[in-house]
Amino acid sequence: MSSRMSLRTRLTIWVTVLIVFLVVAVLWVIQVREVDTIFEEQVNKGVLIARNAADANLRLLLAYDIEEIQSDLQSRIDAKVLYAVIYDRFGTPVSYTNEIADRKEITTESRLQGDANPDSVYAQPRDVFFGRRIQRVLEIEIPIFAKGSQDKWGSVKIGLSLADTQNEIRKTRLVLILIGIAGFGLGLSGATLLSRRISRPIRGLAEGTVRISRGDFSHRIAIDSGDEFGDLARSFNDMTARLLDTRERMEETQKKLIQAEKLAQIGRLAATIAHEIRNPLTSVKLNIQKVVEDGRLPALEMEHLAITQEGVVQIEKFIKELLNFTRVSELQRAHFSISQILDESLKVMAVFFREKKVVIEKRIEDGLPEINVDGDKMRQVFLNLIRNAWEAVGEGGRIKIGATLCGEAPARQIRVRISDNGCGIPEKDWENIFEPFFTTKASGFGLGLANARKIIEQHKGTVRVVRKRAPGTAFEVLIPCEEDA
Repeated sequence: MSSRMSLRTRLTIWVTVLIVFLVVAVLWVIQVREVDTIFEEQVNKGVLIARNAADANLRLLLAYDIEEIQSDLQSRIDAKVLYAVIYDRFGTPVSYTNEIADRKEITTESRLQGDANPDSVYAQPRDVFFGRRIQRVLEIEIPIFAKGSQDKWGSVKIGLSLADTQNEIRKTRLVLILIGIAGFGLGLSGATLLSRRISRPIRGLAEGTVRISRGDFSHRIAIDSGDEFGDLARSFNDMTARLLDTRERMEETQKKLIQAEKLAQIGRLAATIAHEIRNPLTSVKLNIQKVVEDGRLPALEMEHLAITQEGVVQIEKFIKELLNFTRVSELQRAHFSISQILDESLKVMAVFFREKKVVIEKRIEDGLPEINVDGDKMRQVFLNLIRNAWEAVGEGGRIKIGATLCGEAPARQIRVRISDNGCGIPEKDWENIFEPFFTTKASGFGLGLANARKIIEQHKGTVRVVRKRAPGTAFEVLIPCEEDA
């Protein structure tokens, strides 16, 4: 009896030690990853702030307007940005915030002296005596480049307070410690009461924790019992689900923040263009038209004026597309069949298909439900994709258009696939082609696909480039069905 109890005690101790070790290992890895994620988020935030300051002060730096740079720089400081410095191309401080006017150890230390490229980023935490106490600061410095120039015109350095970051890390560690304590309690109870059934749950737990430690937060530990090990498995699954959800939300928020900043910049650009260019351009257009209608100029001058008129038309077209892209309009939803929208888009291109002898293959699945969308905007999306396919194929080319139903209720979607056998798009550009002003064409403004993605996302759908075996390009559009729109 004594020997049996001793064996059970030893087994309980060893199993408990093993469980504690696994729990601590997983929580330590998660803690390290969470700290890295939080720090990376702060770096991205600081880089975004620095880039905004760099973009805003580029013109002033080129003009060497020190007073205006100082005013703009001071206005950009908030509670979390402790200080900011702008350097010229030689690493000499041009302007800095008032709080560090006498802090030479901060203002004179440029980390990007010498060669640098537009993507260079210096980010390093440091301790700074600030506000009568030592504070932990994330110091970030990025170079300033003029568009189209390979020469560095200066750099921007900011000091971002890490006080909130340290508080968040402390909270994360506290939560992980509490989870570790709970895991220890569950493991000890399970080892004491059911020592003979420990081995199999431990193997499942070990496999799950290894995968989680590698960053596979989508993995779930199988729950095959209602005892403490089942509770432990559920705790781990809940924890990984929350971590996965948090990471996905952070990534999505970061993407939306970057996209919103881009749209805001484009909006400001569009407003400036509309105000500063459109009215004078109209005057130029009318004057050229009067001269052309007069008809007294020689043929050569008339030819030059015709070329000028074409240029004016191109500028007006660009302004119109830019304003349409930045304008956020409310959707005018109605019920449409996807076949109707595709047919109407194809009719617009029918003449061009005949001229180029392009073959259209259309396969629409029978019985597709209607979609609740803005018909004009959806036609604009598909017309843009079909026009791109037409431009990509040669004479006698082939364009395939298909629509099918995918998913299960209540999350059903209509999948529309438009593919061609044209020249194709390099895979490295698949993500970039939806960015504003990015284009692989010799002509064009790079707003068509960006506007298409904006419209599809307004309808809670997605658009992307998909891989295909044959040469060419294939776009896939997913649109929620009526009940999910």
